[in-house]
Amino acid sequence: MNSLARGKNTSGVEVTSISAHGVWILAHDKELFMSYDDFPWFQDETVSTILNVEESSNGHFYWPDLDVDLSVEIIENPGLFPLKAKQS
Repeated sequence: MNSLARGKNTSGVEVTSISAHGVWILAHDKELFMSYDDFPWFQDETVSTILNVEESSNGHFYWPDLDVDLSVEIIENPGLFPLKAKQS
């Protein structure tokens, strides 16, 4: 018996883990880690706020409750993109 292939993932991004050190997301079969040192906006937020993420366009993620917009490139290379906003 053959199993049917799983359907296409309709959500482009998913938070897979929230730890004491940062947040892991899965986007198009690629795991990305956002440390609180590099992405302080997430550190003191609720789980539901962090889980509420949308892929606004391919490789661009938006957390509407936080008004945070990040790309894969920023997440993979945070040192190349100095923080422009301050954590409230």
